Amino acid sequence: MDFAALLLSGELAGLTSALLVLLGLPIAWWLVVSRWRWKFLVEAVVALPIVLPPTVLGFYLLTGLGPRSPAGRLFAAVAGHPFPFSFTGLVIASVLYSLPFAVQPFAGALAGVDRRLVEASYTLGVSPLATFFRVTLPLAWPGVLAGAVLTFAHTLGEFGVVLMVGGNIPGRTRTLSVAIFDHVEALEYGAAHRTAGLLLAISFAVLALVYGLQRRPFFRWNER
Repeated sequence: MDFAALLLSGELAGLTSALLVLLGLPIAWWLVVSRWRWKFLVEAVVALPIVLPPTVLGFYLLTGLGPRSPAGRLFAAVAGHPFPFSFTGLVIASVLYSLPFAVQPFAGALAGVDRRLVEASYTLGVSPLATFFRVTLPLAWPGVLAGAVLTFAHTLGEFGVVLMVGGNIPGRTRTLSVAIFDHVEALEYGAAHRTAGLLLAISFAVLALVYGLQRRPFFRWNER
């Protein structure tokens, strides 16, 4: 077992999930409450990574943030290293690639909150921001947690975009999925089985947790 790759994958998945909670919740809330006519275009952009091949996303990230582009030179000046073959590059690519896996569950959970409770909070003089944190988010948190867990699992198994952006540098950009690829190329099927089995077990456990959260919410506010 490549423990360096395991730790790197866990760090990447955890950081990506945390960032997507911070970025995905405002996007999901806007998608739920907005009545903008062209909102469907934003929804399409958010969902694009679901159908877009990861190699395409990786290619455009390398083109837009590569050392030869103005944005890439700015990134290198700020970060102190170029975008390709860096852990920071992996995080940015993972956030973009996993965006719909966070936003869509978040939006579904937020949309399921009883609007009457939100409006009651408004009538009591509570601001929209305070209402979101005191009423909406506590009611929607099982779905938000499910989205965060799903994002973690999706990032943990990323391969195409990770390989294109980060390459295969042990201890720096080599994740578990890339390690499996290396083992298979080297005909090391025993090591590949062990690593793939670990990812399979983690993926099953995560999906069971997600479906469990969706079927058994922890709070039933309508029951008195």
